Amino acid sequence: MATGHIDRATDLDAAVHRENVGPVERLASIITGGALAVYGLRRRGASGIGVALLGAELVRRGASGHCLMYEALGLDTAHTSRFAPRDDVVVGRAATVNARRAIKIERFVTIHVPPDELYAFWRDFENLPRFMRHLESVSVVDDRHSKWIARLPGGRTIAWTAEIVNDIPNVLIAWKTVGNPDVAHAGSVHFRKAPYDRGTELQLVFDYEPPGVHLVTQIAKLFGQAPDALVRNDLQRFKQLMETGDTASP
Repeated sequence: MATGHIDRATDLDAAVHRENVGPVERLASIITGGALAVYGLRRRGASGIGVALLGAELVRRGASGHCLMYEALGLDTAHTSRFAPRDDVVVGRAATVNARRAIKIERFVTIHVPPDELYAFWRDFENLPRFMRHLESVSVVDDRHSKWIARLPGGRTIAWTAEIVNDIPNVLIAWKTVGNPDVAHAGSVHFRKAPYDRGTELQLVFDYEPPGVHLVTQIAKLFGQAPDALVRNDLQRFKQLMETGDTASP
């Protein structure tokens, strides 16, 4: 079994440079990314930097034609006319996020804990509110499905049901929302051994659709609320929790 997991992980890594973003999406990514980069640079400050970095990532996505999120979820719009899983990727069901409207967040953190321990903790989704402080609760329904409730400013909550679409023990967990979620999104978390026995390089990637957002300026204003910073803080708390057994104060 271990050899099979290694082979599948190798296949996944080998696919990283394959083109999997269609020409229309590539153009949209470049245009949107450029606009966000300009907006962020003009805005300045921490939130402005976050917007500019997002813009740079969208430009990279458009220029290279490769999306890591699509790779994890088995999507390929470069060779198909719609969102559909590719036959040569080790993943299954396609995601429901509209790539033309989605906002992408990608974060990395190195944690001095082996990949198997991090994977085991994360795979029990009911653990996640321990370091994702915007989460009110996560309830596991079955091996593939879980129900999530998150808190918003002002006391509001949003809810969704998530479905696992790819699960490679100690390597990768990928998911998407199903049904009619308050915010449609898809994501993946990757666990890789860090060089020189320094633990694990964890990578979190997800795309989400802000409800009702159609214009680039509205997207930029939404990012002024710093969801990227929220993810960064979550991962730093996860790092501290796994390394020390506790999390930092808010």
